[in-house]
Amino acid sequence: MQKNWLERTELLIKEIGTEKLKRANLLVVGLGGVGSFAAEFLARAGVGKMTLVDGDIVDITNINRQLPALHSTIGKLKVDVVAERLRDINPGLQLTTLSEFLNPERMEEVIGAEKFDYILDCIDSVTPKISLIKAAKRKKIKIVSCMGAGGKMDPAKVLVRDISKTHNCYLAKQVRKRLKKDHINKGIRCVFSNEIQSEESLALTDGSNYKRSFYGTISFIPAVFGLYAAAEVINYLLKDSAE
Repeated sequence: MQKNWLERTELLIKEIGTEKLKRANLLVVGLGGVGSFAAEFLARAGVGKMTLVDGDIVDITNINRQLPALHSTIGKLKVDVVAERLRDINPGLQLTTLSEFLNPERMEEVIGAEKFDYILDCIDSVTPKISLIKAAKRKKIKIVSCMGAGGKMDPAKVLVRDISKTHNCYLAKQVRKRLKKDHINKGIRCVFSNEIQSEESLALTDGSNYKRSFYGTISFIPAVFGLYAAAEVINYLLKDSAE
């Protein structure tokens, strides 16, 4: 007789908890160093339905920190690599994949396509991130937004707080400033690090995909961000499951 692959999970959160996760429908936007790990943690917890969005392909420079990035997957679509992996973890997972960089015009359409219980914003550029947060607020869908993991080395400095409580993060500062123009000052859960960023690790880009610069990254910090984002969502879904 085949064992239940969620046996250890069920011991911890009971059958009612695993049923809650099985009924959940989540949207993960961005499958880089943060989003790929978040998606995997969700799948391994037994979440029943997910939509994955990312328009990028695996590049050799992704290998130091991103789950789908291997020498054997270079040039493949990240969304396809992650989807194959998640289906291998949980064959019963209902998965929708969108291979695109969500531009501001598409946010409402994608969010409105299904009834999502939670959105994980793992985008690493400001303009699409702002658009996603604003769209989630308009639709009254809960969202956890991941801030800058670059230029950081201390996993103990990673926190989950309201956006109004974020500090020592340039990405969060830009997001707060832009959201303030729309009178959004609080009410968004954020994963961020209060460690001072290493300015020596900053590099400029050509400005494609809304990114003008990026910081150097170590293997484990983006994964910690993904872990915290997934934990935030899972613990929310399990609230009151013991009652």
